[in-house]
Amino acid sequence: MLTTILTTLLSAVHWHPDPVIFSIGSWSVRWYGLLYATAFISCYYAFQELTKRDNIPVERIDSLLIHMILGTIIGARIGDCLFYNASYYLQHPIEILFIHRGGLSSHGGACGILISLYLYARKYKVDFIWVLDHIAIVVGLAGFFIRMGNLMNSEIYGIETDLPWGFIFERRGETLPKHPTMLYESFYYLACYLLLRRIYRLKEDRPRPYFIFGLFLVMVFVFRVLVEFIKNPQEDFEAGMLLNMGQLLSLPFIVLGIWCLLKSRHTVWKPLPASYLGRVKPRQEKKK
Repeated sequence: MLTTILTTLLSAVHWHPDPVIFSIGSWSVRWYGLLYATAFISCYYAFQELTKRDNIPVERIDSLLIHMILGTIIGARIGDCLFYNASYYLQHPIEILFIHRGGLSSHGGACGILISLYLYARKYKVDFIWVLDHIAIVVGLAGFFIRMGNLMNSEIYGIETDLPWGFIFERRGETLPKHPTMLYESFYYLACYLLLRRIYRLKEDRPRPYFIFGLFLVMVFVFRVLVEFIKNPQEDFEAGMLLNMGQLLSLPFIVLGIWCLLKSRHTVWKPLPASYLGRVKPRQEKKK
């Protein structure tokens, strides 16, 4: 009896949710957009809670959120266009702006975040690695929500499987169970967030600079290389490749992560500048 119940519960999932939550005329609210927005909001509050002991002014965190949103969306869109369909978009560059048609690359988003955070660090004259080490902790939380958005869109799923938790993505015309790779990634990114947050909190004076960021890169992109082996190719040109585009783009991030871990052994924290913390007294005008 118990075996029968378990077999029923673990049989292939027939997955066919409507990606649109509701529509008003031609305007629609989609699960993917809602979960993407939730990713940024969750990062904002998680970062705010994480940096309480540093007494970061709220306006600095607001500015950081804006930098991250712009960096992620612009980087993800440009990355998808150039990494996966460069020949088309170089001939039709205006269509890069048509983000409503879909097409976002996580590797492009990662590059966009790095650039936007570098500009943020320069703007406020704060150590770049301080920003990276703290953002790396909460990015896994964002990854959880974004991959759940992919699940609601029935996209970026894996190859055929006979495992009992396979998903039949009926909206994509599938009739056989496939690996729900977006779920694998989603739960893994959530675990990365919880682990890095725990490591950060175990140290009263926080881990050495570069350590959290380096560990994040290695954990996330090694997993990305591995999970790509059971994913369907995103583009036709990937079909005959030993390593697909996602795996090739992950390798530089893994190398950077290893370099950061090595560098962390010989680096110490610099204090945050008083100007970043809003503690610089206004200059008093000289009396005439």
